[in-house]
Amino acid sequence: MLNETSVGVRADDLVFALELAALADAESLPRYAAANLKHGVKADGSVVTEADTATERVLRAAIEHGRPEDGFFGEETGEHAGRSTRRWIIDPIDGTANFLRGVPNWGTLIALEIDGVPVLGVVSAPALGLRWWAQTGHGAWRQQGTREPTRLRVSAVDRVDQASLSFQSVESWSDAGHLDALLELCADVWRDRAYGDLWAYMLLAEGALDAVCEFNVFAYDLAAVIPIVREAGGTCTDVNGRSSHTSGNLLATNGPLHEQIRARITG
Repeated sequence: MLNETSVGVRADDLVFALELAALADAESLPRYAAANLKHGVKADGSVVTEADTATERVLRAAIEHGRPEDGFFGEETGEHAGRSTRRWIIDPIDGTANFLRGVPNWGTLIALEIDGVPVLGVVSAPALGLRWWAQTGHGAWRQQGTREPTRLRVSAVDRVDQASLSFQSVESWSDAGHLDALLELCADVWRDRAYGDLWAYMLLAEGALDAVCEFNVFAYDLAAVIPIVREAGGTCTDVNGRSSHTSGNLLATNGPLHEQIRARITG
């Protein structure tokens, strides 16, 4: 699983990414739900804590040391251009509001993008004791604690009325101009919930959900989850059908439902 290489990917990239995840967990978990955690609000209205900045700082330093030719793009510290066509995309804590309030649905997202395509993703949720990862051509995997990793596979559900959908938030769909489509979808699917953040995509890759759609999201929210969903057999595009992690939205499904749901969103 770890010793093969593809174009642009080093044989030890996945090992390196998993090491980064361990570094991130060591920074973030001790600060989780701490009563004295320093935090503030960014210009876009989102919450940032000292755990976000500390975790990204450690990861950026490790990447600059271990992969000095590569670029870096982090939610908190922005972009540093590299000398290669490779770029590491980091969200130090996806689900910061959850982190701050003591909700365990949060984690670190680590992606390797080559020539603009995410080819490797690691999602680490230490408060849940879970980690997921994938590299293009090598499958998607889940590990709980120290147990042996298990390979992931999306569901085979092919009817909207039998599907379980995660929709992020009513406000985000309304702001994107798709509230009516959301309400119609929720009325038609078997089950609708707003699981939110990284966990929804991981549940999709595990086969527990069938579709996830989010708006007002960024490359650092999406680059790590896309390889995991795709390697589990799923499909990821923006709502216009383009393969992109930079469009500001993502529709991820098990595959058979993709065009059915996409058509309902876009009308």
